[in-house]
Amino acid sequence: MGTARTTGGGSSLVIQTSFLGDLVLTTPLVAELATRGPVDVVVTPGGAPLLAHHPAVRDVIVFDKRGADAGLPGLWRFGRRLRRRADGSERVIGSAYLAQGSLRSAALARLAGARAVVGFDTSSGRALYSARVHYDRTQHHAERLWRLAVGDRAPAGDAARIRPRLYPGEAERARVDAVLGQGPRDDRPWIALAPGSIWGTKRWPWYANLAAALCDRYRLVVVGGSDDAALAAEIVRAAGRDHVLDATGQLPLLASAELIRRCAALVTNDSAPQHLASAVGTPTVTIFGPTVPEFGFGPLARRHASAGVAGLGCRPCHDHGPPACPRGHFRCMRDLGIGDVQATLATVLAASA
Repeated sequence: MGTARTTGGGSSLVIQTSFLGDLVLTTPLVAELATRGPVDVVVTPGGAPLLAHHPAVRDVIVFDKRGADAGLPGLWRFGRRLRRRADGSERVIGSAYLAQGSLRSAALARLAGARAVVGFDTSSGRALYSARVHYDRTQHHAERLWRLAVGDRAPAGDAARIRPRLYPGEAERARVDAVLGQGPRDDRPWIALAPGSIWGTKRWPWYANLAAALCDRYRLVVVGGSDDAALAAEIVRAAGRDHVLDATGQLPLLASAELIRRCAALVTNDSAPQHLASAVGTPTVTIFGPTVPEFGFGPLARRHASAGVAGLGCRPCHDHGPPACPRGHFRCMRDLGIGDVQATLATVLAASA
C-alpha cells in the first residue's frame, strides 16, 4: 500500500459502473492514465454517452450489469469478451483501475486478463487487487480516484489536474440550440436550476420561490430527467413561462452538460448536475442538506460555493441521503431560505464577472 504499482505494457482499463456523477469524477483519472498510453473505460449503458468525444478515452465498453450481462454467466461472458476489441484485435490490459470497488468489478478485471489490478484499500473487492491505494476521506472524490493512477504518496493534485472534463460535440450543441430556441428570447443571462435528485431528502423544497425571486433579472432553465417534470412544472407556475424554460427530459446527459455550459450559473442539489457543471466550468451553487461537501462530492468549477444549514446536530445524517428525514423535521433543507441561496448565488456571479 502507498504507491500504486502497475505492470508496464498494454493499455489501461478503468472500471466505473457506479452513479453518473462518479463517472464524471473519474475523468481526471482517465486523463492521467492517457499520458501513459491507451485507456479503455467500462461503464453502464446510461453512462456511456457521457464519454463521447472524450480525447483521453480509446474505447467505451458498455457493461449491462443489470441486463444482458447480469449474474455469474453474464460476468463470465463479458470478462472474456473484454479480451478482444471491437475490430477483433487482442486487448492487452497492463493495469485495471477499479474506480468502482465491488467484488464483481474486481472479478471482471481478473477475467479480462489484467496483469495488475489497482483499487482502494476499503473496497469489497480488495482481496483480488495487486495494489491498494488508501481511501482518504478528507480528499475530494475526484482526487481520490486520480490517486489510483499516481498513488497516495504523490503530492496533492492541483485544481486543474483533478477537475473533471466532458466534451460535448456538434450534435449536442445542435440539440441545445433547438431547446433554448423554445425559451425566452431576450438578453438576460441564463441561470440553470436543477431541483431533482434520486435521493428525496437531497431535494431543496424552495426552488419555485427562488425562481420567482430571480426571474426579473435572469432567464431560467430547469434541467433534469423526465422524473423531474413535476418539480419543473412547479417552478414554471411560480415564475411564468415568459421567464422559465422547462428542459427536463429533453436532452441526453452530454447535451445537458452543454446547456449548463451556456449558463451564467447553476443552482443544484447535491446531485449529478453539479458534476456536469464542474466538467464544463459553469459557476455552481450546490445546496447540501443531509450530506455535506466534506464527504468529497462537492462542486469543482473554478467559481463555486455551497449552501447549507449550519449548527444542526443531526447533520450530516447519511452518506447519500435517507429516504426520509430520520427525525421527521427535514430542517436541513426547510430552514435554508431563498435569501441565503440568493446571496450565495450573487457571490458566485460576482466572482465570475
